[in-house]
Amino acid sequence: MKISIVIPAKNEALGLVGLLPELTQLYPDAEIIVVNDGSTDGTEQVCKDAGVKVITHPYAKGNGAAVKTGARAATGDVLVFMDGDGQHSAADVARLLSKVEDGYDLVIGARSGRASQASVARWSANTFYNSFASWVVNHRIDDLTSGFRCVNRRKFLSFLYLLPNGFSYPTTSTMAFFRAGYSVGFVPITVSKRLGTSHISMMKDGVRFLLIIFKVGTLYSPLKIYFPAAVFVSGLGFLNYFLTVISSGWRFTNMSTLLILAGMVMFLIGLLSEQLTNLQFKDTSNAGDRRAG
Repeated sequence: MKISIVIPAKNEALGLVGLLPELTQLYPDAEIIVVNDGSTDGTEQVCKDAGVKVITHPYAKGNGAAVKTGARAATGDVLVFMDGDGQHSAADVARLLSKVEDGYDLVIGARSGRASQASVARWSANTFYNSFASWVVNHRIDDLTSGFRCVNRRKFLSFLYLLPNGFSYPTTSTMAFFRAGYSVGFVPITVSKRLGTSHISMMKDGVRFLLIIFKVGTLYSPLKIYFPAAVFVSGLGFLNYFLTVISSGWRFTNMSTLLILAGMVMFLIGLLSEQLTNLQFKDTSNAGDRRAG
């Protein structure tokens, strides 16, 4: 089993100085690829000094774009993704790989507790993401957004077109693997304090993360999101009708009609989206099987 370790990096020279020598020492046979996402510090030089392969973007494209570049360039059977900011331990790579050998298609390094999170706000947000995603897939998800993961390369490439160029690639890829029926496992890890400055702003990225929540739900099972919304909106319509009956007699108001029809439309959109999603993942699965052949 050939291993490729892919590290997306933007101005992560401080973290890579310590991480890369450890990786090359512990995994001398692994292919190590650092995708330099338009860094303006010494990231590229640190990679060259460590003797690892470095691919440089001419400008910053985003964490997800760097991951996709590394996945396309990798030649290993299994891909290991980890951050270059010093949070992830090189020794934990072996723990993730051992679970892959047990038959898992995707293994995620799950950060344990608030101590492993950058802040209370981010810990709270990640807890909400994990709970929401667990409800959607009917399976416990310990860490939806962890960037430390090990995955079957062939299957990961089949979902590459779904992945965004920003920081939400872990969320999308995790849900895609669950949706396709692949085996997803979690290994508890403890992360260190990040070296350097974080590229995520809670204020700036707050709305984007909220949109990701709905994207995740509609990616996995659209009807599970649309149906409760449709019932709620239609329920408001019927409630408005009954209140009108009590106060003004038997008549159907425009508001009641609008709410009930809006709920029906939402349900039909969800039903159509569910069918399209089934076709989408069926085509993806077939494409992966053809690559295997």
